[in-house]
Amino acid sequence: MTNERLETDKKSIDDTGIQRTEMQKEIVISRLRERGCRITRQRMILLDIILGEECSSCKEIYYKAVKQDSRIGSATVYRMVNTLEDIGAINRKNMYKVACGANCGIEDACVIELDDSSSIELSAKEWNRIIRAGLMAGGYIENQMVTGVNVKPCGCGSCC
Repeated sequence: MTNERLETDKKSIDDTGIQRTEMQKEIVISRLRERGCRITRQRMILLDIILGEECSSCKEIYYKAVKQDSRIGSATVYRMVNTLEDIGAINRKNMYKVACGANCGIEDACVIELDDSSSIELSAKEWNRIIRAGLMAGGYIENQMVTGVNVKPCGCGSCC
């Protein structure tokens, strides 16, 4: 398979911001083999999830994968996503999405990095409360509830 084949595949962007090519699964598997990857059961599970579902983050992919095989580790997910991005099967333009409502119980939903190298870890409830309070204070919302937040990397090159 040539690079021209990859470049001519149609591309689509779903609402999560992940750009997926319309590359057939067989082509992806072929490219993985060309890179020396064994096509294991775990990789097939991850491939099916990544190419077939709308996942907004590696964490979400991981949670879906461990339901099918509890031995899949988060590092395996990150490596597979990176490899798929390297071969052109996906493009992580925006894999940062917090889709947690006010009643979500996720404890590590958001980590905010500050300029003094410190960070703040927020639960989904706290993240939602802070975003909602800021939107209300700024006059952007009145009584609406926040159901999700997408954060796009700026791409300016100077701060990221």
